[in-house]
Amino acid sequence: MSDDKIYDVLVIGAGPAGMFAAITAAENGASVIIAERNEKVGRKLAITGKGRCNVTNDCDAETVMKNLPKNPKFMYSALSAFPPSETKAFFEGEGVPLKTERGNRVFPVSDKAYDIVDALFGKLKKLGVKIVHTRVKEVTAENGHVTGALTESGRISAKNVVIATGGMSYPVTGSTGDGYSFARALGHTVTEIKPSLVPLETRGGCAEMMGLSLKNVTLIVKEAGKKKPVYRDMGEMLFTHFGISGPLVLSASSVMGDVTEGRYTAYIDFKPALDPETLDKRILRDFDERRNMKLANALRKLLPEAVIPAVLKSADIDSEKQVNSVTGAERSRLRGTVKAFPLEITSYRPIDEAIITDGGVSVKEIDPGTMSSKLVGGLYFAGEVIDVTGFTGGFNLQTAFATAHAAGLAASGR
Repeated sequence: MSDDKIYDVLVIGAGPAGMFAAITAAENGASVIIAERNEKVGRKLAITGKGRCNVTNDCDAETVMKNLPKNPKFMYSALSAFPPSETKAFFEGEGVPLKTERGNRVFPVSDKAYDIVDALFGKLKKLGVKIVHTRVKEVTAENGHVTGALTESGRISAKNVVIATGGMSYPVTGSTGDGYSFARALGHTVTEIKPSLVPLETRGGCAEMMGLSLKNVTLIVKEAGKKKPVYRDMGEMLFTHFGISGPLVLSASSVMGDVTEGRYTAYIDFKPALDPETLDKRILRDFDERRNMKLANALRKLLPEAVIPAVLKSADIDSEKQVNSVTGAERSRLRGTVKAFPLEITSYRPIDEAIITDGGVSVKEIDPGTMSSKLVGGLYFAGEVIDVTGFTGGFNLQTAFATAHAAGLAASGR
């Protein structure tokens, strides 16, 4: 690649943050080039939301911040300038009709993530943004200011550089942590990198329930030695061969620290709509109707069949026992287990199974209004490479678009 031009802005990475930063800079008059290591743009974006792409959350900036467990205050300026309403307006303006589902999650009406990717790619083409498919090896700087980058195909000269390389999750899509290396080489601090929004492995108790999906349950995660749960919410989850997954579990993982033996225990309330007294009456009514049945069979109206053996085992009750011989103490244990079925969490799943990365370039070294480096002139950051994480529900993509908007605007000289 021989390109003698000095671009106003070089964006490294053509994920959602990279493409949007490039669009914003180009709309504001900058000459822009994107360096993307993959053959196609938006590879990770195309598989988000199970291929449907939960593009944002239909809420205000303040609500987005409440759904960012990591460094929410840092995002105040960027989200105020570019809240979810702006994200929606952009995509609808580019011909992608959107719909809002449960939890204010926003999706394309088509349920196709590629429509979001195509809208971004189409806008880049309209604006004349050049895209080169090559891997950046180093971001170069002289006298405290960026000068461009060295790539596997040659040198790109630029007055400003936006690092939008993503994190470490889904490495098959190109997120292999390159941005952290560039940031460190330029003097930035990168906080500890670990998986976030990731399934959890548990000790026993799940194999027989593998594949079972639960709706309208409450998941509580408690940390040893602490009274207040680290996480509590109602929604959906599922059992897997290794433990637990699903929206509740992914969100819980984002507020947990290092998983060491005995540190975290998850509790499932299978009947959150029933208080213990009402649940007891329900159990007594079921028992009265099925007094001559085996206990395991008598509970089928109360619980999904697949969870009954595990619940009875946890409550230390013989599943072969006749209903009419269940003692008051056993019924009390059963009630307690239905309201708080325990699972010891043993580890996170690997980072390549995580939706996002927890950790990144320290927000202490980034200007929150412009996403510019406080250490190197002309250097900006956007998206997952920054140490900000959100819950599921479109909050991470909204953070990507808001930081990209701030970075693109500032890098263009506006």
